[in-house]
Amino acid sequence: MNRPVEEMKQPYARRWWALLVLCLSLLIIVMANTALTVAAPDMTKDLGLSSSDLQWVIDGYTVPYAALMLLLGAIGDKYSRRGALVLGLVVFGAGSVAGSLVDSSGGVIAARAVMGFGAAMIMPATLSLLAATFPRAERAKAIVLWTATAGLAIAAGPLVAGALLQNHGWASTFLINVPIAVVAIIGAFVLVPPSKAGHSNRIDYVGGALSVVWTGALVYMIIQGPHFGWDAKAISAAVVAGVGLLAFVAWELRHPHPILNVRRFLDRRFAGSNLAVALFFLAVFGAFYYLTQHLQFVLGYNPLETGVRMLPLAGAVFVGSALTGYLTPRIGMKITVSAGMVAGTVALALLTRVDASSSYGDFVAPLIILGLAIGLALSPCTDAIMGAFPESELGVGGAVNDTSLELGGSLGIAILGSVLASSYSSKLGDAAAASGTKLPDGTLETAQDSVGAGYAVAQGIGDKAHEVAGQAAKATSPEQAAQLKGQAEQLAQGAHKMADSVGSAFSDAVSHTSLVGAAILGVGTVLVAVLLPRKSASAADAAADTAVPEGADADEGVREREPQR
Repeated sequence: MNRPVEEMKQPYARRWWALLVLCLSLLIIVMANTALTVAAPDMTKDLGLSSSDLQWVIDGYTVPYAALMLLLGAIGDKYSRRGALVLGLVVFGAGSVAGSLVDSSGGVIAARAVMGFGAAMIMPATLSLLAATFPRAERAKAIVLWTATAGLAIAAGPLVAGALLQNHGWASTFLINVPIAVVAIIGAFVLVPPSKAGHSNRIDYVGGALSVVWTGALVYMIIQGPHFGWDAKAISAAVVAGVGLLAFVAWELRHPHPILNVRRFLDRRFAGSNLAVALFFLAVFGAFYYLTQHLQFVLGYNPLETGVRMLPLAGAVFVGSALTGYLTPRIGMKITVSAGMVAGTVALALLTRVDASSSYGDFVAPLIILGLAIGLALSPCTDAIMGAFPESELGVGGAVNDTSLELGGSLGIAILGSVLASSYSSKLGDAAAASGTKLPDGTLETAQDSVGAGYAVAQGIGDKAHEVAGQAAKATSPEQAAQLKGQAEQLAQGAHKMADSVGSAFSDAVSHTSLVGAAILGVGTVLVAVLLPRKSASAADAAADTAVPEGADADEGVREREPQR
């Protein structure tokens, strides 16, 4: 495949096979995060990770991923979108191999950062190649399948990781990326046509560097502040993010060929779509964060069983995506997206009913509704965002969409994760006080750190009970045996009460956090519904709102701004 798609007079014949390669590339970069949620306990135990280490193992991927997408998307536009995809897959695969070989927290964090760098090239390249390869009449349908793949990856990550962890260590969850990346690289050369921008404008590297600074600082602040406290690091990151954003906007407004035309955010359809993507993934990633913990720790499912029980979400995403492909052209984007966000709010509201007696059956309906909501809302938003950019800036358009997604996900884990941790700690303290359980100094504080730590404390008390019971069996006098037996019974009761308190506290925390998430998404739904116009802009309005920068191919820009029906 050496003929650029821009030179083809007819739509590329094998474009649906090319889409398969793009979706496969998307699959592994989303699974890289969701698979880690079930591999984290084994990794923590094997490497002796602290809670801070584990947080940065997760987010070491997120910071470079979010920060670099805009700049790397623009570079891909100018030089080669397919080249960016292939290079990103190579870097991602190399990081995955490194992650499977290291044996320290620093090594895993570094490997995850390399994977994030590769993902920052892959993600915008998949969308830009999709938009360049498919004619406008088919693009919405292709984006539906792209979005459905992202939803599938959210649920497939835990399933694949769980299956691997049955017989292999946590390193296998890194290595699974390698054969998929190799297949995607071969598929890219065989099935995906080359593509790049049709002009030779110089890249706005200053704007790109400012985007890296402010986005990276913002993501770092989102991670550092809620999880580790608003210390000097978090406050400094907030200041850098604020100043960097202002400098970025000022520079872009004055630059003749900006890396991102920030005036696009004045368009209600574009701004509303980005807000919807960010808010939706705030809710989805936040809910996913605590649901997988509840299934594993409170309900006692192993990683594979947890993955299987997330499948209703994946199936519902495909159904929702099929519905949006049918409904959006008929009732409009505003109604479809708003309905999806309302459904997402309802799913979180249903999770407020979770308590200590809840079983898996109580989670099925929220998972299905949340999956339907993802399918309904995200495809039209992604299509609208990509439709706002001319052919020469498709990589930047993909980067904007994906940055909104990633910032929303980071905020979801940070905000809802912080609410979850605070609520769990408070409720466990109350439960321990109400039960009258006497614990050694510092034990309660340890249990309040996380639900996993809480059950570990309960397990430790139970192990101590078995130890004392063994001593009672070997006692030399009846009095000593009776005394030790009484101690063992007290410890066993304490272990049981602690385990019950941990499960009850975490279930109540899930309910409280879901209420907060539902409130955030509910308010966001109203904002998005107000922002999104009732009807699509006319071709003239769309062209005026997203005017082609001086020196770009004006005819090409107008051609790409056909109104979306």
